[in-house]
Amino acid sequence: MNNLKKIGLTALAGSLVATSVAVAGELSASGSASMKVSNHSASASGKTVGMANSVYLAGSGELDNGLTVSMSFELDNGASNGTTSPFDNHSVTVSSDSLGSLTVHGHGGTNAASALDGTAAGDLWDNTLGLVTGASGTAMVAAASGDNLVVYTLPTLADGVAISVSADTAGANHETSTAIGLSYTGVEGLTVSLGKGDDSSTVAVDIEQTTMKASYAFGPLTISASQSDYDHTTAANDQEVTSYNVAYTVSDAISISYGMEDLDNNTDTAEVEVTGITASYTSGGMTITGKSISADNVDGSSTGTNNDNEYWKLAASFAF
Repeated sequence: MNNLKKIGLTALAGSLVATSVAVAGELSASGSASMKVSNHSASASGKTVGMANSVYLAGSGELDNGLTVSMSFELDNGASNGTTSPFDNHSVTVSSDSLGSLTVHGHGGTNAASALDGTAAGDLWDNTLGLVTGASGTAMVAAASGDNLVVYTLPTLADGVAISVSADTAGANHETSTAIGLSYTGVEGLTVSLGKGDDSSTVAVDIEQTTMKASYAFGPLTISASQSDYDHTTAANDQEVTSYNVAYTVSDAISISYGMEDLDNNTDTAEVEVTGITASYTSGGMTITGKSISADNVDGSSTGTNNDNEYWKLAASFAF
């Protein structure tokens, strides 16, 4: 598996020379903003009002040798990434039809497996529920991603087949964490994905994550299912997440979905059960979204205090 993950990374890196080249290209700017009101039953603050905004800079140019170089940069005053604020996600990509694409994420990158590991229901557990479950002390966990992450996407090998590999050297262990992601879209309406990654960033700790996901769309209805397994050197930290989702597109502007997620940590006496309904309306560059989410057995047992959480949010986002 390690050899497969490195296929193409070596070939592409060997064909590139790190030089500073002036390239004629275009630089564009776009922005996004949002406002929301939400309520979390387990929060002492009750209802909260918030907003967010970002500016995105993106540019690309073609070199004389046929390679395309592109960059993206996000300005976000609310970025929580240490001394780099207000600079948030940023990356540089070198690509061609025959070689594929190589991306270095200075910040905000997602490894090849984690890029696929969002649950079928859209990570309901991560919607401000503040879940603390089982011995692992977290909600759903994943393989390593971090600053200076390298992701390589292979060129098209067959219709409907996409393969990506990634490497992350962050962490005190001085070991490289790797991941691979595969997806297939060769049948109309069907998407099947498989991701597998490891986290070697901690000394004497081996972590592996495997994610399987499938969705099928017919007409306005889309049905999805996913399963993620997280294996840790300490067996008490093992985790399994199963998710299902049904989405219905009412019109080009309106869509609704119902999803569920079960989180099973190895030492829990009861699964954490999360369900949610989401509805959205889009008009021009504006999207209005409403969510209602509930979680049972939040602490991994059926008898804990404040064990059931509820959360709702109404938000408006704008792209310009």
